Amino acid sequence: MKNLFIASFLILTIFAHSQSVQSPSKNITLTFAFAEKGKPTYTVFYKNKPIILQSYLGLLLKNGTDLASHFKIDSVGNKSVNEIWKPVLGEQSEIKNEYNEMTVALTQMATDKKMNIIFKVYNEGIAFRYDFPKQKDLNYFIVSDEVSEFNLTDNHKTFWIPGDFDSNEYPYSETSLSEINTDKTDLNNGIGMKSIAGKSVVQSPLMMKSKDNIYLNVFEAAVVNYPVMHLDVNTTQYKLTSHLVPNAIGDKAYLQTPCVSPWRTIMISDDARDIVSSKMILNLNDPCKIEDTSWIKPMKYVGIWWEMHVGKSTWDYAGSQNAQNSLSQDLLPSGKHGATTANTKRYIDFAAKNGFDGVLVEGWNTGWEDWFGNWKENVFDFVTPYPDFDLKEVTDYAKSKGIKMIMHHETSGSVANYERHLDRALDLMIKYGYPAAKSGYVGRIIPRGEFHDGQTMVNHFNFVAQRFADNNLMLNSHESSRPTGYSRTYPNYIAAEAARGNEFNAWSNGNPPMHETILPFTRLLGGPMDYTPGIFEIKMSFYDISKKEQVHTTLAKQLALYVTMYSPLQMAADLPENYEKYPDAFQFIKDVAVDWQESKYLEAEPGDYLTVARKDKKSEKWFLGSITDENARKTTIKLDFLSPNKKYKAIIYQDGKTADWKNNPINYDIKTIQVTSKSKINLILASGGGTAISFEPI
Repeated sequence: MKNLFIASFLILTIFAHSQSVQSPSKNITLTFAFAEKGKPTYTVFYKNKPIILQSYLGLLLKNGTDLASHFKIDSVGNKSVNEIWKPVLGEQSEIKNEYNEMTVALTQMATDKKMNIIFKVYNEGIAFRYDFPKQKDLNYFIVSDEVSEFNLTDNHKTFWIPGDFDSNEYPYSETSLSEINTDKTDLNNGIGMKSIAGKSVVQSPLMMKSKDNIYLNVFEAAVVNYPVMHLDVNTTQYKLTSHLVPNAIGDKAYLQTPCVSPWRTIMISDDARDIVSSKMILNLNDPCKIEDTSWIKPMKYVGIWWEMHVGKSTWDYAGSQNAQNSLSQDLLPSGKHGATTANTKRYIDFAAKNGFDGVLVEGWNTGWEDWFGNWKENVFDFVTPYPDFDLKEVTDYAKSKGIKMIMHHETSGSVANYERHLDRALDLMIKYGYPAAKSGYVGRIIPRGEFHDGQTMVNHFNFVAQRFADNNLMLNSHESSRPTGYSRTYPNYIAAEAARGNEFNAWSNGNPPMHETILPFTRLLGGPMDYTPGIFEIKMSFYDISKKEQVHTTLAKQLALYVTMYSPLQMAADLPENYEKYPDAFQFIKDVAVDWQESKYLEAEPGDYLTVARKDKKSEKWFLGSITDENARKTTIKLDFLSPNKKYKAIIYQDGKTADWKNNPINYDIKTIQVTSKSKINLILASGGGTAISFEPI
């Protein structure tokens, strides 16, 4: 009887102190309540189904302070927001930001420390963050852990990669929650730098699907002055707990009030299209801080890059390509160096002839002979070209052809060195008229002991974007922490890699055919990805008969990726001579837009397929991309997204009758038909295949 009384008392106490907020659609309900010892918790329901069971909230501080219990509510504030904002570049010209907000102001009774928990509930999910107001009892503090939980209801199907503090370049595993085990990950995967945190630690965003067909995604938004959040997985209780990336001495975050944490997000829907099309992560970031954004432009580019990956040329002047040739200090030409003045002019000519905006050149600067693997600090100075690369001659030639040059800043992970040289590097870009740079962070981080995903590096990536913005320059980062919507605040942060890109197909076990059907549900939720699609010579045996590596798609799927993988910075990644062999297929890459007025996600299933239609921001043209995994697929697409009472010329780039990603990847067909908004198109996608379509009003 006593136990029954205590249980009833706790239930009544929790209920009495509970506060709820719903989504504008009323489909999602979030409830805040105290558990035992004044511990803050939340629960989430979707269409009256439990999605998140009672889950703890709070932080632990290094001095032993527990900001996760013994709280009381001071006040509860509510507000509703329904607004429209216009991104500088994006999948659509206008983004709706509609949510209901509840702020629970808490005071810890014994210490008088104050912490607010802000909840936002959107139609496609919920978000919460910790807000620490200015107060006399909490000024400077060090976070030792965050106890935010996501207590799931069942053993969901999950798409995951290991919780690695230094790399997000893994292929995805598709298992149930109970089967997550990073010890079973194939580590012979081409990743040079690995720091896996544990057998049951995974990265966010974590995409899931329940047995009753509810799609869930756990992620974060607006990661600023804070480490990246990975997730500890309890594989028997199906509970996720925040796992913050530590710094070199084991601390998680150094903060001073007033301050906030990043948003912790859960997207929820019974329609996968709501997840993949969501702009919730962008909405949770601060508005643009750049007053004049007229210089931020989308770009389609080619570059001296893929030829190094396939072994045709080298980054280094000496031609060793081993990146650790420290024995000779003499720069002796090998004839294999890719970034020469003559070769760059060839790419400039190709770009100008085919209507591209820019040319990227990697390996232009000294230092590539000995840059990787030895934790070396002073590698590149970012301003000194190799003897066979004439900066002035190249940029003058590009200017005469109407082409912009894209700078390359590989840091080799030596962030301390890059920050010392950054302003000189940006001055060089300004002097020669480079509007954008691609940065790289291959290798162990310096300051030594820091991780790519720790607070120090998050601050670095954001600082570089800000410094680029100060100089009206655009940035595309590779090997960085994955974006969490910061491109809304600094839209000059035009793209990032931050996932397993197309390059892994050239020299590793590659990216399985399902890979590109998962990325839009995970990595791309946080911002555009420079995936570098457009490879036409699929098999690496084309360059060396002994090579077994290949791109794990058909050629037609490589075209479709320009639509399904959003980025306002898109590379035609293959060699010019390979495009010249297939001019009919290359026409789609020349035609496809990279900045959009409107996007329609027509079909979506993570790990299986995706079909997207987008309208060019500057014209009435539409483009469609449809991709599949290793399973061939047939589908019928309604064209009701087209403008009514108009006729369109549809050019269809599709897999050929015998196409197959492994056995016959370059088999494709192209046909032209006339359609209207009342038409339907039957698509036949080969194994690992795709279809790309351009629609032009007649």
